[in-house]
Amino acid sequence: MVFALGVVLFALGICISVALHEGGHMWTAKAFGMKVRRYYIGFGPKIFSFRRGETEYGLKALPLGGFCDIAGMTALDEVAPDEVERAMYRRPAWQRQIVMVGGIAMNFVLGFLLIVLLAVGWGLPDENQPPETMLGRLDCVAAQQPDGSYAECTGAGPAQQAGLRPGDVVTAVAGKPVDTWTEFQRETQAQSGTFEYTVRRDGATLTIPVTPQQVQRSVVDPDTGTSETKVVGAVGVAPQPLNPPIRYNPIAAIPASLSFTGEMFVEVARSLVQMPAKVVDLWDAVTGGERSLDTPVSVYGASVIGGETAERGQWAVFIGLLASLNFFLGAFNLLPLLPLDGGHMAVTAYENLRNRFRRRRGLPQGEPVDYLKLMPATYVVLFVGGAYMLLTLTADIVNPVRLF
Repeated sequence: MVFALGVVLFALGICISVALHEGGHMWTAKAFGMKVRRYYIGFGPKIFSFRRGETEYGLKALPLGGFCDIAGMTALDEVAPDEVERAMYRRPAWQRQIVMVGGIAMNFVLGFLLIVLLAVGWGLPDENQPPETMLGRLDCVAAQQPDGSYAECTGAGPAQQAGLRPGDVVTAVAGKPVDTWTEFQRETQAQSGTFEYTVRRDGATLTIPVTPQQVQRSVVDPDTGTSETKVVGAVGVAPQPLNPPIRYNPIAAIPASLSFTGEMFVEVARSLVQMPAKVVDLWDAVTGGERSLDTPVSVYGASVIGGETAERGQWAVFIGLLASLNFFLGAFNLLPLLPLDGGHMAVTAYENLRNRFRRRRGLPQGEPVDYLKLMPATYVVLFVGGAYMLLTLTADIVNPVRLF
């Protein structure tokens, strides 16, 4: 029941994000006196609609986006005689740019407000986390049983016997530098005889010899993503636990949320750059390979993840996912590709720059860009985008992302 509620709430959150995005276009267009004919959420068959003033508002069956029909968005649009003076393409470039940015800005604002809610209600990650290779609890070495559990063990483990301490930061294993716990674990498991850890302790660098204990472990192959049981080296250490999230009061939450939002923008930009390369990972997931956590998800997949987080009471993760989705939606629409908002912004910027050069040369303003000449490129974007969405949806159905 809670899972279903989480799915519905996350899907509703997506719909609100889309509604506010299109609302940003509509409100700015109306503010500049442009005529907004229609404002719809969804595509496909109409469920219902109503009219307020000169605008028709409605909901359609497929929750895959929405649209705001502004009279004369391009010079190709047919406009009625009473719409000519209010056509968008006749307005100054700066007004058209603001209308396009209006939708994107709404996603960024909503994402930021969700981060503020997260900061006040559950807390944001502490930026001053211990190094990934800092040692935490030291204990005996237990063998892993076939069911995945660990057998009982007693006494000091190899790490304790060698003189390692909690708080030591391991910088190298057997002379090989390590920066992450995964690297530390992989290099340690590869050892079968006495080797040396290079550690940083109280500002000093130490070299400590350790003799690992050979035990069975379930090991994940980094190349294939599959796990198998092997006899590996173990020394009886765990990583230093991460610092708990920091909760803020409503005033302190603003600067903290701005800083965290900046970090999220970096991750969103990185994910946008990596999108083409993820096609291979998505195809592998569809054809039976492992589905990694960093592969893109569809609206359906995101809603299922939202349901899973709600089912486990992980509402902080739920809100964080919804915030990151809004940041991604806003950033994605900035791409200078038609029919995205960024494509219209690029055309407007080109027209404005061209007309400035023409005015300097004493020439009249040029004609609006002929969108018909841009249609082949637009169709390519639509085809590639549609295929990518279909591949992502298929992967979410046959091999969904598992957070838990």
